Amino acid sequence: MMAQVSLYPLAQEDLNPAIEEVWKTFKERGLQYRITPMSTCVWAEEDGRVFSALEEAFARARAHGSAVMVMTVTSGGKVKALLEYL
Repeated sequence: MMAQVSLYPLAQEDLNPAIEEVWKTFKERGLQYRITPMSTCVWAEEDGRVFSALEEAFARARAHGSAVMVMTVTSGGKVKALLEYL
């Protein structure tokens, strides 16, 4: 499973700390991820690992202030092929 995620911190002077919490969560969870200019793609074989990491990442990002997280999820098994388009 792969998710493409965008985090939009709201009314925060510095956007980076909230966004970096998302990446830190993926790294700590041992998930594969790729940062693109407008989003981050994260993937794993087990859906539950991705969903629980997204939940934790959003909670950690919100610790810095209000935020919106938008994601697109695919169950396609060809993650490498999908990443070529990003």
